[in-house]
Amino acid sequence: MEKLLTVPQVSELFSVSQSLVYKWVHYDLIPHVKIGTLVRFRESELDRWLKNKTHRGRLSYKIPLAIL
Repeated sequence: MEKLLTVPQVSELFSVSQSLVYKWVHYDLIPHVKIGTLVRFRESELDRWLKNKTHRGRLSYKIPLAIL
């Protein structure tokens, strides 16, 4: 069975405040597991979630004239 992470561990992992992690949970923005009143996170799901949040840059068909 995969080890579950706590809110303090996730906040440290992502370098954000614990209150922000709780807000993400409240608005269902981050994958989590609720065990009674406890909130836990699967590391594999957080990795997948983070990969989906990665931006590779913007595609733009409008090139500023100053560049040309």
